[in-house]
Amino acid sequence: MYEDFEERTAIIDSKDPQFGNNAHKNTNFYLIEIYGDNKGKKVILDKDEVTIGRGMSNEIVIDSTSVSRNHAVIYKKESYDNYTKVYIKDLNSTNGTYVKDRQVPPNRGVELTDGVTIKIGSTIYKFLTGNDLEANYFEEIYRLTIIDGLTEIYNKRAFLETLEREFNRSQRYSRPLSMIIFDIDHFKNVNDTYGHLTGDYVLKHMSKIIKNSVRTEEFLARYGGEEFTIIMPESTRMAAINLGEKIRALVESSTFHFEGKIIPITISVGVSTLTPSIFTPMELISVADKKLYQAKATGRNRVVG
Repeated sequence: MYEDFEERTAIIDSKDPQFGNNAHKNTNFYLIEIYGDNKGKKVILDKDEVTIGRGMSNEIVIDSTSVSRNHAVIYKKESYDNYTKVYIKDLNSTNGTYVKDRQVPPNRGVELTDGVTIKIGSTIYKFLTGNDLEANYFEEIYRLTIIDGLTEIYNKRAFLETLEREFNRSQRYSRPLSMIIFDIDHFKNVNDTYGHLTGDYVLKHMSKIIKNSVRTEEFLARYGGEEFTIIMPESTRMAAINLGEKIRALVESSTFHFEGKIIPITISVGVSTLTPSIFTPMELISVADKKLYQAKATGRNRVVG
């Protein structure tokens, strides 16, 4: 079905460093859903062709209005020396297929390399290869317990565990500890106006921007929805306020550009610091949350500490 087409795209894609070359011999291929309704589900790609879409006739069915009835196909090709290459092809879907955050051109195969992410609608898969499927699978499942599949930063569970550890350490050694809670202003309007795929892009792009701006010892996590946190060990209230202002200005000045649209984005920030009157990690979160509410109530796009 794809013979003539594959010979051409293999040459085109080999020049693209975004996708690279990934031939395999005697290797298993599979997908793990890392973001979506069935997070952690494993799909073994043991057929030469696996179709993906909303229609029930597909091998992989994604029940979402953002997914076309026949959305994409993953297929294999054997090379002359018995190596296997795996490709994904978008089937002229409405909302597109994305590999490593780059849209796959319609009706053009893109080679899949080990560890790349595939986004179809709001569902994200990771493509993995290897002979030890079970070991690789459980390693990825563990990763999903601490990493948010969409934004690829730490999740709420990892945040709560880290905060408890840092809270106890700060109390034990009388060291400063601060934290930040921030969320996207009017994020519901972003989803309602531009669609949930745009909202997903905003969350992921913002996370990447901020992740590159925090220090190694600072702990950035997605707390839930459009709400994020940063734990700041050994940091005073003023240091936390300064970081809050830094990321606020950074987000406001950044360009969020998705599918020809520029989306203006700002955040509101609340800051809390460990004091003698705070006895638990949840109280530290509560103080920051109240400060965030004040930032929103007084006009948004600001830091309150």
